[in-house]
Amino acid sequence: MAKDYYNILGVKKDASEDEIKKAFRKKAHEFHPDKKGGDEAKFKEANEAYSILSDKNKRAQYDQFGSAGPNMGGGGFGGGGFDPNGFGFDFSGFQGGAGFESGDLGDILSSIFGGGRRMRRGRDVQVDIELSFEDSIFGIERTLNINSKLVKQKEVTIRIPAGIESGQMIRMTGYGETPEGDASIPGTPGDLFVRVHVKPHGSIHKEGYNLATDLTIKLTEGLLGATRSIKTLDGNIDLKIPAGTNSGVVLRVKGKGVPHGNTRGDFYVRIMVKLPEKLSKEQKKLIEELKKEGI
Repeated sequence: MAKDYYNILGVKKDASEDEIKKAFRKKAHEFHPDKKGGDEAKFKEANEAYSILSDKNKRAQYDQFGSAGPNMGGGGFGGGGFDPNGFGFDFSGFQGGAGFESGDLGDILSSIFGGGRRMRRGRDVQVDIELSFEDSIFGIERTLNINSKLVKQKEVTIRIPAGIESGQMIRMTGYGETPEGDASIPGTPGDLFVRVHVKPHGSIHKEGYNLATDLTIKLTEGLLGATRSIKTLDGNIDLKIPAGTNSGVVLRVKGKGVPHGNTRGDFYVRIMVKLPEKLSKEQKKLIEELKKEGI
């Protein structure tokens, strides 16, 4: 079937060489198969159209006979065809008579890939790991067994930083899959992404660099004060509760929070005063006496 090369590039039949060149660059950007959202078939078609229309002799022959005319060379690729390796296509048709002026090829490569020759890159690998709350706070080293299409049972030791949040990713550059394709083209392995899932603690939660917990005390402890043993990630400590402590008051224990740099956050204890649900006759009598005293 005859092809309309002008329509493929989106130009008129009387388009200048410069207009044809600009149209092809636009199509190269849009359809290049190595770009996200690219289209290999449409890029090949645009490449074919440009190889004809950018050459004065081939363009004149095409204008007279169409794409099925003699010496079209199977669409102007010179038999090179489409090569998925390297840049994803064959540049042999661009050399010597295909119509590229000096510097055209470099300009187009630079505009598509940011300059230079594109390297092959292996695919990234993602793994998920689960940590205890304590390990997420203080940090830990974990050895992972990576197993994917091109990474066969590779052991990787990763350092989990102190204070990591559940859902955060750790990136290890170069620990992904090795690149496939033409080994003559330089390549780099992909990256390893480790997503961390932190198990919740039974009574302690994280607030930035600080840790927090709730402590329920008796009414008399709130009124008279007390010393209670509380659990921290560093072990149990004695917490002094001042007399007259109301429900909702937060007490601070310095330096028992999340490590960061050369210091640590704090540990906060929210006091919850529990009122008795039932009172004995003697208790009611004592409370009535306190009431008379204005308490």
